[in-house]
Amino acid sequence: MEEKVTFKTFIMNVLNGIALGTVICLIPGALLGELLKPLVKAYPSLSFLSMSTTISNAVIGLASGVIIGMMFKFTPIQSISIGLATLYASGSIVLTPDKTGLMLKGTGDIVTMIFTAALATAFILLIGDKTKNYAVLILPPLTLVGVGGIGRYTLPFFSELTRILGDGIKHLLTLQPILLTILIAIIFACLIITPITSVGVALAINIDGIASGAANLGICACGFTLAIAGWYVNSKGISLAHFIGSPKISMANVLAKPKIMLPVICSAACTGVLATFFNIKGTAMSAGFGFSGFVGPLAHLSTTNGGIFEIIKTFLIFAGVPIITGYFFVKLFTKIIPIIKEEDYKINL
Repeated sequence: MEEKVTFKTFIMNVLNGIALGTVICLIPGALLGELLKPLVKAYPSLSFLSMSTTISNAVIGLASGVIIGMMFKFTPIQSISIGLATLYASGSIVLTPDKTGLMLKGTGDIVTMIFTAALATAFILLIGDKTKNYAVLILPPLTLVGVGGIGRYTLPFFSELTRILGDGIKHLLTLQPILLTILIAIIFACLIITPITSVGVALAINIDGIASGAANLGICACGFTLAIAGWYVNSKGISLAHFIGSPKISMANVLAKPKIMLPVICSAACTGVLATFFNIKGTAMSAGFGFSGFVGPLAHLSTTNGGIFEIIKTFLIFAGVPIITGYFFVKLFTKIIPIIKEEDYKINL
């Protein structure tokens, strides 16, 4: 804590912490969510297993806050204090309708988490080690109620920003299909790499049908392209997490070097337009996930006869095409027209 923290370091640590916390908590649901559904139907006694992924999704704020504290080399007490405040402000835990208990409500609002985590981190940096032996008595309650309370108070404001953005995207649904699917794919490919939750936007605007399919294809293009681009500069686990979990793991990189999204945008345009030609569909609940947990592909397959041809076609469009276009555009902009370096995609965690 004695080392001076620059504004850039502060922002990057907060964004990296939120990105990593989001990916870590979403991966269990992405890998197990769809697999557990048929298992629970066949064996109802195992229904408690599905609860694990729900809890994992709901504690993104807690995990992110702790990771941010670790990045700043805070003590365990300080790190947990940030996590508690961020979890409380996120909105993932709310009162039951009768106000007699608590219930989990999705992942929470990512923008609110970033704001609260940044505020809590600044608070810890300001206080420093002044609390000394009384840290365990002072920091957790003060950070939770004070900073967390401010974050919770601003939650409706940040949620409203998400709704306004959703209304803007919904306007695209009035355009002609080919242009619509290209624009929707590009927007969601860019949206998934920002603090805004793509799932929340999709639900807010009730995007379904071909538009939902295009949104998922855009996210697939983003995940696979970023995985390919950073394949040789990042660990294989981090690369795979871009499409198994969430491309948000590269959020800080994109903020620092927006040009690295050029291959993603081009790949999303080429992939998203296939929603029109191959009638790729989805629902408001599935849009925003992409390839994660096979939610996008399975949502489309549920609208078909589920035959072997449909299965092959679906996975070629959701995985094969994004891999091919992603590889092409990464090579185009790193080798043929070298305006991006492979090192630009390196994630420092």
